[in-house]
Amino acid sequence: MTVELKVAGMTCGHCVKAVTEAIRAKDPAAKVEVVLAEGLVRAETALPRAAVAAAVEEEGYKVAA
Repeated sequence: MTVELKVAGMTCGHCVKAVTEAIRAKDPAAKVEVVLAEGLVRAETALPRAAVAAAVEEEGYKVAA
């Protein structure tokens, strides 16, 4: 399943790495794409949207509803 999230506060490569690693910690097989300019995180994962959003928020980023 593909999950797309609008995420506020991502500005650099460290943000990309942090978000990617947070999602992959919950689903090691996830394919994660982060588009900084759009504040977009797209993940192909077996996780439900809520779990992906929680992983991103645990890193300190705000996920839009």
